Amino acid sequence: METMTSERIIAAPIDDVFTWLTTTTNYTRSPLVLRCRLARRGESAPYGVGAVRSHLWMIGWLRERITRYEPPYTTEYVVERSVPPSRHEFGSMTFSEVDGGTLVRWTTRAEMKLPLLGPVLTRVLVRPMIVRSFDSILDAADTALARQPHRKSS
Repeated sequence: METMTSERIIAAPIDDVFTWLTTTTNYTRSPLVLRCRLARRGESAPYGVGAVRSHLWMIGWLRERITRYEPPYTTEYVVERSVPPSRHEFGSMTFSEVDGGTLVRWTTRAEMKLPLLGPVLTRVLVRPMIVRSFDSILDAADTALARQPHRKSS
């Protein structure tokens, strides 16, 4: 298994950043994401616990289920299915208020499901592609949120 993490400070209030990054349809603002949809609403909020998200990225297709949702500080998920097939242990986004905005830390732990070659291909090919995809989505969030007026967090 490989742990992949991307971090970014986004110059916007934590509530705005959390809302933008937990709304999967925003991901298509990244050139590396082709299609995203909310396949099933969550229990307490559209993207809350139990929500199912479907993503078609340049690197493959993912179906995720939200397992933890604590606005505006954290959301966690598991990948239930993917093409190419993978084993996925954990995914999370955490949000912290810092000078200059909101620190986002996006982490996932996964591996390609291939006998013998899975760990090597994950380390050499998949890891850089996932981190680049996360970075691209965080770039899109930063750009989108920089253009809109922000409300003050209280």
